[in-house]
Amino acid sequence: MTTTAPHVLAGQGRAWCLPADVDTDQLAPGHAMKHGLEVIARHCLEPLRPDFAAGVRPGDVIVAGANFGLGSSREQAASVLVHLGVAAVIAPSFNGLYFRNAFNVGLLLLPCDGPPPVVDGDTVSFDALAGWVAGPDGVRRPIQPIPDFLLEMVRAGGLLAQLKQRRHAPAPGGAPR
Repeated sequence: MTTTAPHVLAGQGRAWCLPADVDTDQLAPGHAMKHGLEVIARHCLEPLRPDFAAGVRPGDVIVAGANFGLGSSREQAASVLVHLGVAAVIAPSFNGLYFRNAFNVGLLLLPCDGPPPVVDGDTVSFDALAGWVAGPDGVRRPIQPIPDFLLEMVRAGGLLAQLKQRRHAPAPGGAPR
């Protein structure tokens, strides 16, 4: 089941619809936390959507209600979605700590006041740089602006990957760092 998120800022994927107030205990259930990410992934969203972990495919998109990621600060709640290959999460709002944890691990979050009306399996398109998401109706709905440094973090595959890339990049003027 080991996959990785595409680390793209634009694309399209199959929708998984979730309600408001999805919490970190649903994303990374406590009973699985003593194991590695592979085991945690098998239980992702188990209390809410028992079919999710077995059915999610790389590039899929979560469309959720407000306050996505509330609860504890466990980083695995964002890492597990990257591990499963989720390309983006679209929601009206995100818990603040979850928001930063997600970008730190390379998960694209798209805050959208009016997410597209979709049902499970619909195709959802998004472009974080252009600032929109769209459902099967093709109507582009604006997302809230995302700072460039967070988008670069996603493109790099997360904060640690970004720092590693910077460490190996030549310094201005061509000298090694």
